[in-house]
Amino acid sequence: MPATPTTAARPPIILSTTDAERLSDLAERMEHSAPKVAGLLLDELERAEVRPDHLVPAHVVGMEAVVEFVDEGRGAARTVQLVYPGDADIGEGKVSVFTPIGAGLIGLAAGQSILWPDRDGHERRLKIVRVARPRSGEGRA
Repeated sequence: MPATPTTAARPPIILSTTDAERLSDLAERMEHSAPKVAGLLLDELERAEVRPDHLVPAHVVGMEAVVEFVDEGRGAARTVQLVYPGDADIGEGKVSVFTPIGAGLIGLAAGQSILWPDRDGHERRLKIVRVARPRSGEGRA
């Protein structure tokens, strides 16, 4: 997928080796059934700094993390847990990484903002307020 003007302006992101490998496999498997989100996720994986799991700071959004963020365009604050598609349950606040919002949150750190497309293709600025990651070994698929 070619870079869009906002891609170049996106903040740096960090992913653990485990998350990067699993998300890459997921995005490649889903390219035909959900090309838009797969493309967004693959773009993020390509630009991410990938580190060994134990070297990813606790304030960086990884899989299974609980994330408080603000949709600055709407002024709405939300707290969600970022999960794999099979674990998603919006009623429980579990958002799939394979949704536009989930793909936009992965790898960001507390304090960072990103201009990110929603399901309708409109750009939204998302700001990470707080990240709580699971303890090592918890919540890993």
